[in-house]
Amino acid sequence: MSTTAINPTRNNDYPEWYQQVIKAADLAETSPVRGCMVIKPWGWGIWENLQRELDRRIRDTGHENAYFPLFIPLSFLEKEATHVKGFAKECAVVTHHRLEEKDGKLVPTAPLEEPLIVRPTSETIIGESFSKWVHSYRDLPLLINQWANVVRWEMRPRLFLRTAEFLWQEGHTVHATEADAREETMKMLEVYRDLAENVLAMPVIMGEKTAGERFPGAVNTYCIEAMMQDRKALQAGTSHYLGQNFAKGSDIKFTDESGAIQFAHTTSWGVSTRLIGGMIMTHGDDDGLRVPPKLSPRHIVILPVVPKPELGAKVMAYAEELANSLRGLRYGERELSVHIDRRDERGGEKNWQWIKKGIPIRIEVGPRDMEAKNLVLYRRDRPHKEKTILSAADLPARILGLLDEIQGAYFSQAKAFRDANICKDIRTPSDFRAYFTPKNEAKPEIHGGFVLGKWSGDAKAEQELAEMKVTIRCMPLEQSGTNGTCVMTGKPASVDAIFAKAY
Repeated sequence: MSTTAINPTRNNDYPEWYQQVIKAADLAETSPVRGCMVIKPWGWGIWENLQRELDRRIRDTGHENAYFPLFIPLSFLEKEATHVKGFAKECAVVTHHRLEEKDGKLVPTAPLEEPLIVRPTSETIIGESFSKWVHSYRDLPLLINQWANVVRWEMRPRLFLRTAEFLWQEGHTVHATEADAREETMKMLEVYRDLAENVLAMPVIMGEKTAGERFPGAVNTYCIEAMMQDRKALQAGTSHYLGQNFAKGSDIKFTDESGAIQFAHTTSWGVSTRLIGGMIMTHGDDDGLRVPPKLSPRHIVILPVVPKPELGAKVMAYAEELANSLRGLRYGERELSVHIDRRDERGGEKNWQWIKKGIPIRIEVGPRDMEAKNLVLYRRDRPHKEKTILSAADLPARILGLLDEIQGAYFSQAKAFRDANICKDIRTPSDFRAYFTPKNEAKPEIHGGFVLGKWSGDAKAEQELAEMKVTIRCMPLEQSGTNGTCVMTGKPASVDAIFAKAY
């Protein structure tokens, strides 16, 4: 019999463990539309908090929110050949605008004059608007963000990680100079790092993508990469310097201070609901989800224990008294969220439901606690039976510190795991292949994880990585500055790169 709440465990079957955590935490479910998902209240609450935290950071850096159409004319994508080539296989296309009944079935009957693409990303449709908004250097910089859904026809869907429709934000900006646009690109990459590490408690590596992994049409793509507990990488966010490529395709021009007409420099950047998948795989354990306090829809649940019906009213009143002592306190950017679980269910079942949801703190109170004016507190970052008995009077002064400890513990645990699984000792192509070969999967100490090694920039060798299902995740922004040997080709190399299998 399994001694954990989630079966299978992470070590037994990581992909199935992931699906079972989502189900047990009641985060989301598959929808009747293949590849799409229904995000349930607990999952939506996590997304709302993530969105709130990021939106504040976006606004604080001078950006404004707007909204652009879901449908993009096919001709718009054709303006930027590299861009459309990169997304062509993932596009959903609308070709008709009317349904009529024939032989008892609804069939499309009115072809559109021009097919419409359901938004896979918005560079081209936003560029059309920007071309009308930008006239002079006085209009710049133009800093716009959009919260939206996008559609990329995913053949192997997985909840939160790869779905045909997902939610995201996409920033799009216009600048007078390359220097200003590059500064914007790196500024937003830092915003994503801050969000990942200080809100999701997910340690990341900041770096630049190789040409083979670059966003279609971009001059440079920068990213944050995180390690999941199966040692695979997850691209958690990207920021792109687009140069003048999209400005030329969309005719985004301005009159500079000397009166000359110039094409603008543009950027784009985005993160998505994939971050929730990353949070699950970074922090979840064999008892379910573990949500960092800064993201959790609720911080604390109070579980009244009522052994006799006649004591129910008094215990509930005591639980309410505890909750009221905490309400009004602020943790981070929002008020402390305290929930009293009044459901008439067995205490053990309710307790396990909240463990699997990953709520940071559980508090149990019963008649004896009421009489002693204390409570029993459980932390989700500790073993589920480990408890602390606190005085009710001390709780308000202790609670914010406890939440900070949990937030910090999740980050420290994830960072220690990542750092222990970055291999820096591989020097030869044969050792590199041995590290990633499937034959070594039974020996996790020599299989998987990240390889931090030298890269010669050989595009052909980068393509050969696909045989091992390995990619160059990024070239870290922090470079050692030393010379060495490329782990793939054996050629002299000076650039440090992160190699890994990835989602």
